[in-house]
Amino acid sequence: MNVLLDHFDLFREGFVKTVSLTGASALLALVLGLIIAGFRVSPVPPLRWFGTAWVNVLRNTPLTVVFMVAVFVLPQILFPDWNYFVLATLALGCYTSSFVCEAVRSGISTVPVGQAEAARSIGMTFFQTLRIIVLPQATRTVLPPLSSILIALTKNSAIAGAFNNPELFSVQKTLSDKGFNVMVIFIWVALGYLIITFFISGVFRLLERQMEVAR
Repeated sequence: MNVLLDHFDLFREGFVKTVSLTGASALLALVLGLIIAGFRVSPVPPLRWFGTAWVNVLRNTPLTVVFMVAVFVLPQILFPDWNYFVLATLALGCYTSSFVCEAVRSGISTVPVGQAEAARSIGMTFFQTLRIIVLPQATRTVLPPLSSILIALTKNSAIAGAFNNPELFSVQKTLSDKGFNVMVIFIWVALGYLIITFFISGVFRLLERQMEVAR
């Protein structure tokens, strides 16, 4: 307990930065995931090819490599003035968007094809059909895997600490270097992650209850 009380400001700063990084990355991942999922089911071949390439490349690339590209390569080519937090958000968000995309695409496949055909028969465009008819019905199916994906994102955010982004997990290195008991530090760091993941899980359980169909 003394480790937490004596260094509460350090734990609090790490916790807040982890929450900020998780929130920003989750928002980016959800937006990109929806867009790429739309590409994956699009009737336009180039969009389908782009969506497939995005998912296959990112899902099969280690997250550490994605971070290395975002932190060391992108600033040399495109974004020299972006800070490490933005680059970490970009790496986490893009990586996670590939998993969000596949979860959304799986949800879309549960909607009967006849509904999309009926929408097109009354003159609705593909994206109107997707936004108004298909996605609202797919949401119930998508919520459970999205919860798991965002919880995994929270834990993946620990990698950002190795790329000049002080966050919750990096607190353990700071304090262990000062000679404090590593196990005690890990317990408090793990508790911080549990608070975040339980909150995400609770929010999604609430959303699932709100959207469940009465049987």
